[in-house]
Amino acid sequence: MGICTVKNVTVDSDVKNWMIICHLASFAGAFGMPIGNVIGPLVVWLIKKDESEEIDYHGKESINFQITLTIYMLISIVLCFLFIGFALVPAVLMFGTVFTIIATVKTNDGDRYRYPLSIRFLR
Repeated sequence: MGICTVKNVTVDSDVKNWMIICHLASFAGAFGMPIGNVIGPLVVWLIKKDESEEIDYHGKESINFQITLTIYMLISIVLCFLFIGFALVPAVLMFGTVFTIIATVKTNDGDRYRYPLSIRFLR
């Protein structure tokens, strides 16, 4: 267990790992778990949020983005009836994957990443 710096805040490597897991847990949905993209980060956040302000921040960011992404996906599926959704569904999937990976890399680099187009349900 080492020490690392996150935006002028020193955290141990265990905290940094949990910060990263907050973002990566959203991939639980890719393994067949219904709404796993929301449940994964939610479980991590609920268990670890009181241990560190940084874990709390990254957990909220991930949950907010995944809930927003789920809303975008539901709208895209409904729009399939108008044939627009057939292009939107893959776009939303790609958008979610790319920005989750970016958030994970930025978190590993020590940045407080804010997802784009994310509705702030948890503050």
